[in-house]
Amino acid sequence: MSNTSNSINVISETEERKNKINELNKIGLNPYPSKAKRTHEISEVIKNFSVLEESKENVFLCGRLRSKRAHGNLSFANLEDASKNIQIAISKKEVGVDNYKLFKKLIDIGDFLEVNGNCFLTHKGEKSIMVKSFKLLSKAIRPLPDKWHGLKNEEEKFRKRYLDLLMNPGLREMFKKKTKFWEVTRNFMKEKGFFEVETPTIETTTGGAEANPFKTYHKDFDLNVYLRISVGELWQKRLMSAGFEKTFEIGRAYRNEGSGPEHIQEFTNMEFYWAYANYEDGMNLVRELYQTIAKKVFDTYKFEARGHKFDLSKEWPKIDYREEVIKQTGIDILKAEKKEIEEKLKELKVKYDGSNKERLIDTLWKYCRKSISGPAFLINHPKIVSPLAKAKEDNPELTERFHVLIAGAEIGNGYSELNNPIDQKERFEEQKKLLEAGDEEAMMPDWEFVEMLEYGMPPTCGFGFGERLFAFLVNKPIREVSLFPLVKPKN
Repeated sequence: MSNTSNSINVISETEERKNKINELNKIGLNPYPSKAKRTHEISEVIKNFSVLEESKENVFLCGRLRSKRAHGNLSFANLEDASKNIQIAISKKEVGVDNYKLFKKLIDIGDFLEVNGNCFLTHKGEKSIMVKSFKLLSKAIRPLPDKWHGLKNEEEKFRKRYLDLLMNPGLREMFKKKTKFWEVTRNFMKEKGFFEVETPTIETTTGGAEANPFKTYHKDFDLNVYLRISVGELWQKRLMSAGFEKTFEIGRAYRNEGSGPEHIQEFTNMEFYWAYANYEDGMNLVRELYQTIAKKVFDTYKFEARGHKFDLSKEWPKIDYREEVIKQTGIDILKAEKKEIEEKLKELKVKYDGSNKERLIDTLWKYCRKSISGPAFLINHPKIVSPLAKAKEDNPELTERFHVLIAGAEIGNGYSELNNPIDQKERFEEQKKLLEAGDEEAMMPDWEFVEMLEYGMPPTCGFGFGERLFAFLVNKPIREVSLFPLVKPKN
């Protein structure tokens, strides 16, 4: 059947349901009452079915009608709430002639009902409710998508996410799992003695990451401001200076950049900061955190994602950034000139932004990481790509930074935080030059942050990860693990 035919059918059924609303109003029945009575969730009834059946206790259930099979004097339907679904039976004898006619004629699949009845087993042994009375709670004007086919168009799924969730119980379960993912994370951090904080989402400079921000205008202060691109990195470091020693935040971050399987413009991240700890301490804590999430949320350590298999319970080797790039490409990023890196990227047929050497090195590394299944820690990042990480004492060209590598991607970023105000000021100056040269992802300098460092900040390890990890563990593009991802309005 063509889409045009489908649209015509939907329109005609919608008009038919509107007519039913008029009929309900004529007989004095409100199709959208405000009050409902519910004594049990459906899952509770199913769990205690034998007891409720034996006691003949009246139960009041509320939910959406998901199927309807109208027969002569006895009809069956399926009622669903957030917890479960159950079969209901409507008999002319039990509800009366007029109410039975009303159910058959004016009640449709998709309507919300309140039903009152008793538990009974059908001759096939199916747990059911014999309805004594029912009440319409909300009339659905539009018919639900076909049960078996649902929504096929990807953009339509996101636009009408409520229908996609309604028709796909597995999708609802995934989001319940995502909630547990963050609950386990929060509980883990608190059990380790970290204090949960909230930091600004509107900033005058976007610190803590290299990304293109969303820009807006603060009317009262008459200045341009930005939505944060990290979860309070420079603010949580201020808290280290203020006397806090372990903080974390779970919150939203925003990046005005392209979409893809691993990138979305609005997402949830967690960041922690830990005084008197360095990146090696951070790696140990992060490995334990990821393993705890895997076990408590998914009850396994073994996963598949993006064509890779990985086991979080196994050894997490440390991979040297420079050595891995040399191994895979023959390029020594500490010695190579910009032109040499560009030629290698052309040879590898990798698209790149050649505006500066930092971007070229980052692009070359991103090519290399695709072959690494992990789990592993990437270490010894060049200073040029790590403007907030502390330099290594034995080699100032490298930093005490680490990434978690899983399935060919970076799923978590941490480092021994730079707390030398002189060094930080110099790096911000370099980032400022990059911004002025047109690099939209270069980090904005925060001179007040430098001032804070001049008052002193203890040695600190910082780390952040986000819902990208969850997306990899369920092997879904990140857009699919967002309840309501941004979609363009219809013209």
